[in-house]
Amino acid sequence: MKIKINVLWIKKLCCLGLLLTSFSSLAEGKLALIIDDVGYNKQDIDAISLKGQLTYSVLPHTPFAKTYALMAKNANKDVMLHIPMESLSGKDLGPGALMSDMNKQQIENILSNALREIPFAKGINNHMGSLLTQKSSSMAWTMGFLQRHNLFFVDSKTSRFSLGEEQASKAGVFHFHRNVFLDNDLSEAAMIKQFNLLVRIAQKYRRAIGIAHPYPETVKFLNKMLPQLKARGVKLVPISELLPKRPLQIATATTTATRND
Repeated sequence: MKIKINVLWIKKLCCLGLLLTSFSSLAEGKLALIIDDVGYNKQDIDAISLKGQLTYSVLPHTPFAKTYALMAKNANKDVMLHIPMESLSGKDLGPGALMSDMNKQQIENILSNALREIPFAKGINNHMGSLLTQKSSSMAWTMGFLQRHNLFFVDSKTSRFSLGEEQASKAGVFHFHRNVFLDNDLSEAAMIKQFNLLVRIAQKYRRAIGIAHPYPETVKFLNKMLPQLKARGVKLVPISELLPKRPLQIATATTTATRND
C-alpha cells in the first residue's frame, strides 16, 4: 500500500514546531545571580565551584581576588568588579574604595587600578555605597569611566536614593539594578522566601537579578535550590546575557530591602 505524503502539511507542522520552540524560549524567565564579596576568604572557592551560570563580583586588591576571578573566567562564567563605595554608616570599606570627597582623577585612578588587576571584568557593581551612589558628580565620573571602557553597571541598590542608573543613562552605559538580596538573613526559611520572590520576578518580568554572598550557608542553599529553576520555567544566566540593545531598567520590581551599610 502506498502512503501519500502531503508536503504542505509537513511544512506546516515544521513551522508550528519552530513557533512553539520560539514561544517556549520567549516565555522562559531569565535569572542572573551575582555572588558578591569574592576575594577576602579562602572558603570563597566553594562559591566559585557552584554549578551553573552564576556571576561573580570580585573585590579588587583582596587576597584571593585574582585567583578566584581567573577560576571563574576559565569556567566561562561572568566576572565583575565589586567596587567599594562610601557608605552612610561609615563602615570600613577595605582597599580601593571610592569616597565622596574624591575628585574625578582620583576616582578614575582607583577604577583603573581595579580594572588593571581584573582586566576581563565585564562590569561593576557597588560594595556598600549608600552615600556615594547619592552623589551625582561621583556617579557621573564613575559612569564616564565605564563608558570609555565598555563596562556595564549593576546598582546594588543599597540606597533607594541612588543616582547610579540615572547617571549611567546619561553616560550611555548599560545598566541594571538588583531586585532581591538573597541572604541578608542566613536562615533557610528566610532564604527560601527571598529565592521564591526572585523566581516570581523572573517569571513575571522575564528577567530578574539577585545578589548573594559566598557564605557557607548560602552555598549549601544554592546547591539545593538552583537545580529546581528549570522546572519552574526559569533559566539561570550570566549577567551579560541580560544586556539590552540600549540602556534601560530591566524590571520595574525592586524589593525595598537594602543591606545595612
